[in-house]
Amino acid sequence: MLSENSIIATTEAEKFQIEGISEPVILRYFESLNAGEFDETASLFAPDGVMHPPFESGIVGSNAIAAYLKQEAQGIKAEPRQGISENLDNNQIEFQVSGKAQTTWCGVNVMWLFILNQQQQIQFTKIKLLASPQELLNLRR
Repeated sequence: MLSENSIIATTEAEKFQIEGISEPVILRYFESLNAGEFDETASLFAPDGVMHPPFESGIVGSNAIAAYLKQEAQGIKAEPRQGISENLDNNQIEFQVSGKAQTTWCGVNVMWLFILNQQQQIQFTKIKLLASPQELLNLRR
């Protein structure tokens, strides 16, 4: 018989299954991001890893990425749906994940691009909003 905790854990694990993606680092990125565990999210990056959020220049290094996420990602829930991966020439792997980012006041379609290095660390990620110009205007603070 399943306990209530087992049911909750199963539900959480099922939530982060992304069609076409089984890479643990990518799954943990979304799990930790949605849990607000931004230090853990940032620890998935290589020491010189770069995050390119929408409308921002590249943020380099886990400390800077953690600080950025703590300031800008509070209350955002990523809802990855499906993805594909491709091996690159330099022993890196590229992942493209599509889904939605949800805030308390709106949701927008998103594409996340990840490149993992040989050590299975995030070397690069770019977060691209897939919205119409009008939808982007509505997102302004």
